[in-house]
Amino acid sequence: MKEHIAELISAAIDSLKQQDILPADLSPRIMVENAKDKAHGDFATNIALMLAKPAGCAPRELAQKLVDALPQSSSVTQVDIAGPGFINFFASAATITAVVADVLSQKDAFGLSKVGGHQKIQVEFVSANPTGPLHVGHGRGAAYGATVSDFLAAAGFDVYREYYVNDAGRQMDILATSVWLRYLELESLELESEGQNGIAFDFPSNGYKGGYILDIAKKAQDQFGDRLVRSAADVFSGVAADEPQGGDKEAHIDGLIAQAKALLGAETYDVMFDIALEDIRGDIENDLGEFGVAYQNWFSERSLTRGGDVETALKKLTDAGHIYEEGGAQWFRSTAFGDDKDRCVVRDNGMTTYFASDIAYMHNKFERGFDKLLYVFGADHHGYLPRLKAVCQALDYPLEKLDFRLVQFAILYRGSERVQMSTRSGSFVTLRELREEVGNDAARFFYVSRKSDQHMDFDLDLAKSQSKDNPVYYIQYAHARVCSVMRKLAEHEWDFDQEAGLAALELLDSDYEKNLMVALARYPEVLENCALHYEPHVMAQFMKELASDFHTWYNALKVLENDAQIRNARLALSEAVRQVLANGLGLLGVSAPEEM
Repeated sequence: MKEHIAELISAAIDSLKQQDILPADLSPRIMVENAKDKAHGDFATNIALMLAKPAGCAPRELAQKLVDALPQSSSVTQVDIAGPGFINFFASAATITAVVADVLSQKDAFGLSKVGGHQKIQVEFVSANPTGPLHVGHGRGAAYGATVSDFLAAAGFDVYREYYVNDAGRQMDILATSVWLRYLELESLELESEGQNGIAFDFPSNGYKGGYILDIAKKAQDQFGDRLVRSAADVFSGVAADEPQGGDKEAHIDGLIAQAKALLGAETYDVMFDIALEDIRGDIENDLGEFGVAYQNWFSERSLTRGGDVETALKKLTDAGHIYEEGGAQWFRSTAFGDDKDRCVVRDNGMTTYFASDIAYMHNKFERGFDKLLYVFGADHHGYLPRLKAVCQALDYPLEKLDFRLVQFAILYRGSERVQMSTRSGSFVTLRELREEVGNDAARFFYVSRKSDQHMDFDLDLAKSQSKDNPVYYIQYAHARVCSVMRKLAEHEWDFDQEAGLAALELLDSDYEKNLMVALARYPEVLENCALHYEPHVMAQFMKELASDFHTWYNALKVLENDAQIRNARLALSEAVRQVLANGLGLLGVSAPEEM
């Protein structure tokens, strides 16, 4: 309907151009919005206020001229001018009720569009280091990325979901070494149980301490037995003191990493590394899968080096004059593209940096032929945006093909107490624990119910409550309520005659019913806007409003009327609401139960 009204206004503008009331070269963007006050109409536009200056007349005067020039339309019953020059449109009853037939005929496809034109868009999200289980902070990025991807697919984009596995670098070495040290502790306990001397040492303060490390160490023990046992004297030989002993915790853990590699040998160390990596990566994949989050690809950072991508990307930048040497290291001249400082890509020891991998990864993405790249980052990665934009330009790719969204970590509260989270210390609440406590549906909905870059406190008590204050329960209850009505038909020995219901929709003339149908007609627009602007929270809000409109109508009027015409018409409207609720909840990753 908005498009139709925009076409009517465009025709009126063309008419005024021919009368020299408006400039011939004028090409305005016509905005048609849902009217805020239904007493003033169903739709409104501010076009007269926008064009008053080029027309050289007062907005209300121009509004009247536009109204006089509007073509006739059976979809519009009345046009009024309000305030300083707003034009309000009243839609015909047939136009308002038509959406019910559209929903019931299109079913799951209602609201889907082709606005994306099959553009290939790669969405990278979560990409948490595989050094421990996902915590509740990661969960918000997972829910957001998955939901945005589903909206994009619903809007006609070809979506490729990808997880970038940071399986290289120092943090992974800390992980592997932490597992080996826990393995040594396990072996020490066995020696002591046999009356022999154990391997006594203090676990490094900068190691990973979670219970999951011990679980992985047990798997290493099953695979290697006691073959990897080394004495504490050998392990700590030449290693700098740890922080509790007045030393440097970073130097201490780096020394232990070096000892692990030397004492185990490259091949055995790599096996230990891979045991830790695959265990945690597999756990992350299972956790996300249970959360309804799936990927087309789990992209290995190590593959960038092994496959030559890092070398290729850096050569491209070097050949273009964007790399220079200083202090024995190589630097990317990112300040030439607006970054606040240049970035090191190759250290003075010849090792490439994390940022070199980021460069190679972006180059790899574009080389795979994606039309657009969407990076979903945690808010703590905001500093990455300028440097990645610099890379995009330096690699000579269009900057408009690059998009970023920052997701604030959710903060979990138990009562009034905030739960602190640290992957290194192991004192954190996992995503799996959250899901087990509040359920997938509440977690998925709550995570996307606010704009992604807004701070979020996760209220556990609200998420578990069965009341209208809990938006998930409130929306799902609306869906279940329609299913319940349909089941009650049998108790009255009635059938739902959909064709008769559609034919009688104009009998539904209450404001409650009109509001519901106008809301249903908004759904395709809401879906499209959510996709194009990466804003799933708008759909979450729409779902709450639709559920509220439905509950208000249901409580005010009787659906199962004795009058068959009205009953079938209200059943048709109920079923249309149920279908749109199911469609919207599905895109949000939330189930639509038939009973509650």
